Amino acid sequence: ARWSAALAELDGQTFATWLDARGLRDERLRWYLDYACRDEYGADAGTVSAWAGLHYFAGRQGFHAPGDDAPGRDAVFTWPEGNAWLIQRLALPLAGRLHAGRLVHAVRTEREGVQVDAWDIASGRPERWQARAVVMAVPLFVAARLLADPPPALVAAASRVRYAPWLVGNLALREPLLDRGLGAPASWDNVRYGSPSLGYVDAGHQRLSPAAGPTVITAYWPLTTTERGALLADSASDWGRRIVADLQAAHPDLPEKVQHIDLARHGHAMSIPVPGTRGSPALAALRELRGTVQFAHADLAGYSVFEEAFEQGERAGQAAIFARR
Repeated sequence: ARWSAALAELDGQTFATWLDARGLRDERLRWYLDYACRDEYGADAGTVSAWAGLHYFAGRQGFHAPGDDAPGRDAVFTWPEGNAWLIQRLALPLAGRLHAGRLVHAVRTEREGVQVDAWDIASGRPERWQARAVVMAVPLFVAARLLADPPPALVAAASRVRYAPWLVGNLALREPLLDRGLGAPASWDNVRYGSPSLGYVDAGHQRLSPAAGPTVITAYWPLTTTERGALLADSASDWGRRIVADLQAAHPDLPEKVQHIDLARHGHAMSIPVPGTRGSPALAALRELRGTVQFAHADLAGYSVFEEAFEQGERAGQAAIFARR
């Protein structure tokens, strides 16, 4: 929909404020809405805008309690690799032209194109690339640091974006967890009411093999911005114990089946659509920017989902092609 005064009003207040004004205060409802916002945006209903909170549900086809929906309705098909499956196939036609293992540390616009300075990690040597156009598919705060002369819209947008810290834990199990028949049946996305985490994903739940061999589950834990320091300072064993304790409440057999845990700390995992983000003039200006340097990232939409990142990438690619002419 086109941006309007009504949408701007929603973007100017938190989702919690909008809910309170309508008397929607049931504890279980608010827990679920907080969960949905944390899952999608990395922050609760008291942090994200009402536009973002409503967008989460407006972009879906509705929800049913377990067992109430028609068989086969909205069936989910997933790959064990997650979005990596999509990335690998998008990259496949470009195999001969991809130069990975480079750390870009400076980008400078010139009269006849763009200069990119990088470090080749494998050889331990610096490189300088010359391009007619460049697409910067990085978070805005990274782009603002890489560019020698960032445009004012980028500086303004990067200064206001708030990022959610996340902890991701991959738990290698010697065998699948027992299904105790409590609550909803085991599925791809498994959530426990009242948990501080987002639960876990079993990416192999659709495997066809009947053999109950080793498997991996992935736990997701979005943290508040005030917890970023703890994410950095606390040890891996501390965070591992927290993850196991959280999941053990639903799966008492988990501790004895864990072989090892791989943790990934993401200090700036995703942008949070706080009030004023979606209608930001700076973000709108970046999306319409013309020239040899284009920006492609979910940050431009104000929230981090694959579809937005894909759309921004397609738009930036077309603009870069036009700029080369």
